Amino acid sequence: MKILVLGGTRFFGKKLVQLLIEEGHDVTIATRGNVQHPFGSQVKQVKVDRKNASSLKDAVGEEHWDIVYDNICFSPNEALAACEIFDGKTKKYILTSTLSTLDQELGSDLTEEDFNPYTYEIRYGDVEDFSYGEGKRQAEAVFFQKASFPIVAVRFPIVLGEDDYTKRLHFHIERVAKEQPIGFVNMDARMSYILSDDAAGFLKFAGTSNIEGPFNATSTGSYSMQELIDLIEEATGKKAKITLVGNDESRSPFGVPKDWYMTPQKAKEASYEFLHLDDWLPSLIKKLASEME
Repeated sequence: MKILVLGGTRFFGKKLVQLLIEEGHDVTIATRGNVQHPFGSQVKQVKVDRKNASSLKDAVGEEHWDIVYDNICFSPNEALAACEIFDGKTKKYILTSTLSTLDQELGSDLTEEDFNPYTYEIRYGDVEDFSYGEGKRQAEAVFFQKASFPIVAVRFPIVLGEDDYTKRLHFHIERVAKEQPIGFVNMDARMSYILSDDAAGFLKFAGTSNIEGPFNATSTGSYSMQELIDLIEEATGKKAKITLVGNDESRSPFGVPKDWYMTPQKAKEASYEFLHLDDWLPSLIKKLASEME
């Protein structure tokens, strides 16, 4: 198939591109060109400023695509530009979305129905006009209400992996290893995570299967903050120093006040099986801890 990936030069986007190449697809990546990609002549590349509608239109030109993957849409204005630019030019559009669309109340075992983009009131604006979660809610609403082509919104929780450029898990391991304090609000709060390899695998599935609509994409199971810290203590051989809340330097990026995790049941019913957290998170923590020694 002929596939366009907006983004695709780092983390799970890069892994998605590799999976598509291995399956023999004709892949083009559209990026700002600031990060060198590792695919050589296996992909085509066009440069684009995703925030600029004219730049995106020029990059797309008159090409037609079987699938478009959009890893870098963060606002309703960007979503509307894509709806207009790709009208009649793609058979399917996969939007990388987020658990943060469901963060208005947080909660346990959140389902796709906890945020309905088909009826959500659209307020147009640019990325700086909204929080991250609201920007993604608005982007989903625009796509599902305005696009002429089928949409899948893939809602990820926190994505982890050795190649996580945000270093969120690394932050916790390093601070425990160095016996530095970490600030949490609620050690009993449970969260969702997904491995970057599994994230890429589900994105591929979303494009090449016949699913449509919003889908939660998360590892099976959830860990509390205490369970996460227990694993890190075991891997580092150090006792964590936990503080309530903490300051900007010590505050955990996972420090939610109550449970915030979702269920992958809908994806499972569509025949996609995610890894269980136990299958990868303890071993990832051990590997990252060993690399810090």
